Amino acid sequence: MQRYAPERQQEILRLARERGRVDVLSLAEEFQVTAETVRRDLKALDRAGLVRRVHGGAIPAGRLDFEPDLAERDAVAADEKQRIARAALAELPGGEGPGSVILDAGTTAARLAAEIPLEAELTVVTHGLPVAARLADHPGLTLHLVGGRIRHRTRAAVDDWALRAYREINADVLFLATNGFSLEGGLTTPDLAEAAVKRALIAAARRVVLLADSAKFGQQHFARFGDLADVDLLITDTGLSPEDARAIERAGTEVVRA
Repeated sequence: MQRYAPERQQEILRLARERGRVDVLSLAEEFQVTAETVRRDLKALDRAGLVRRVHGGAIPAGRLDFEPDLAERDAVAADEKQRIARAALAELPGGEGPGSVILDAGTTAARLAAEIPLEAELTVVTHGLPVAARLADHPGLTLHLVGGRIRHRTRAAVDDWALRAYREINADVLFLATNGFSLEGGLTTPDLAEAAVKRALIAAARRVVLLADSAKFGQQHFARFGDLADVDLLITDTGLSPEDARAIERAGTEVVRA
């Protein structure tokens, strides 16, 4: 349905707040206008301080400093996260003897935990309470729960206890989570304490697999904890364009679009 610009912009703002992110091409199709018209709408909303433009679309103003709680984050891009989790199963270590993995705190990591086959024999280390809860009764796993101060918003252990524990670990694979990633901005999260733990995770594993839905591409948050160059493999969804995937691969990170 055709709308006048102010009416369309109000609806775009509503969708951005509801979904957490909007993208240009989807909005153009939804409102039956050109991509250039949507870009002008987003530019107007950005100038008004109502949204923040990011790669390929926009997010609500203030979202870079706002960290949604666990239930809200789990509901966002649920289908994409499930596909990413299933694709990540192929990266579990095999071979003789149980391999070792670190599962970062995060909603996609928790979905991966739920997908690990009952016959899998692994040593798993995590500082995420929801991840540990999903694995506590798994018959084939040796589960290590890293302690520390628990952040209520993410249910993740942080600070010195967690950092000391990860300094003593040398795992085969890390399944890493992030709030934002980009070639220029690197890997970012809103909280400095979480960022410090994530840096320790990267140092504690021989292979780093980033699990991140495409809506996080182009987002930059307050605390930077690494670069895409630190990541061996990015598993994301098909919302990441082939062009962006190729740019990431040219920089040295393999990409799987699930």
